Amino acid sequence: MKVTVDEGKCCGAGTCVMLAPDVFDQRDDDGIVILLDETPGEELHATVREAASVCPGVAIAVSEDA
Repeated sequence: MKVTVDEGKCCGAGTCVMLAPDVFDQRDDDGIVILLDETPGEELHATVREAASVCPGVAIAVSEDA
């Protein structure tokens, strides 16, 4: 799995951080997503897919190619 984020689409809702804090964080000044791990372990794949699917800004993309 490879994860990418589009900071321009991020609205700072923080849902991704709540779901997968090992993969996502937020900037302190504006709440925009920070990608901590672009290739998370298999144990996090389902959670990362969920974070991408519920992202209100559609800022998270998941590719199954590592």
